[in-house]
Amino acid sequence: MSMSPNISNRLSAKLAHIREGSYKPKHFIIADAKDADMGGGINGVGFIDDGRGVLKAKTAADYLTSMKQMIASELADIMLTSMASAEHLMAENAYANTDICPAIRLNDTTDIWGFRGAVYQDTPALPFRTARLQQARNLCALGLYAITFYNDRDVDVATLNAYRDFREQADEVGMLHFLEVFNPAFDINTPDADLGSYVNDAIVRCLAGVAGCEHPLFLKMQYNGARSMEELASFDPGKLIVGVLGGAAGTTRDTFELISQTERFGGRVALFGRKIYGAEDSVELVRLMRAVIEDDVSTSEAVEAYHDGLTKKGLAPMRALEQDREVTDPILKPEAS
Repeated sequence: MSMSPNISNRLSAKLAHIREGSYKPKHFIIADAKDADMGGGINGVGFIDDGRGVLKAKTAADYLTSMKQMIASELADIMLTSMASAEHLMAENAYANTDICPAIRLNDTTDIWGFRGAVYQDTPALPFRTARLQQARNLCALGLYAITFYNDRDVDVATLNAYRDFREQADEVGMLHFLEVFNPAFDINTPDADLGSYVNDAIVRCLAGVAGCEHPLFLKMQYNGARSMEELASFDPGKLIVGVLGGAAGTTRDTFELISQTERFGGRVALFGRKIYGAEDSVELVRLMRAVIEDDVSTSEAVEAYHDGLTKKGLAPMRALEQDREVTDPILKPEAS
């Protein structure tokens, strides 16, 4: 299979506008993160009621169907998958006649191992990569690399050494990447600073030593509040493009608030996994995410429009409208619109 020469035209154009300071809401980047099999296995792909009140595990085919539906909608700019899913999608020509950029998760450190019975997330992540870069590069030109900082010298040095080695190999095969920076899954000691400040400083310090040709195209990180987002997004906006990860599913209002606040405080990318995949209608959810950013639809109005859409399609909502309109994530409440 021949190598893709570069990222999609749409993604390339949006990144150029952001870097050049000519950003407009239509340039906001949305990625559908369907790489949960890399962390949770079957548990990551999810379960469905079999109609008798018994949960039945979804299959790889179910997961691929949801990816193909999103690709066909043309609403996402990036489709992030595991290597296994990427091979299936390429074999089926799923990206033909679209300008969606395929991407592959390139490492799977132990802090994302969330399968049934696993306790790996109770301890600091160990660097680990299943995917081989040359094989990934044969499928696409963009990948995700993830790290976590713990304020632990030995753990963080091992993480940074692994990231340095990855960048060298990625450069050799011509693989571009974006960088995911997780918050630790448990409390860490940051004596004179809040976690958001610690993570911001760790990111800037890490990337200050990275040459431009090896620099991540953008970041994917947890939303640590308006102040933290604005601080990092304004530090070097021509080079350091900040994106937010989705985290737990939450209410539909939580989803719209997260993307709205991210954009309002300088973030230019949203990469949502469970928030999209767990929705009653993933495509409609992403359409309204775009409406919140591009058309200035309020987050509350977007929830109402989403429920109206479910009703018209005969889909039962998981929550009543008023419940789904609530902002439940504490980090979002202070700036909720």
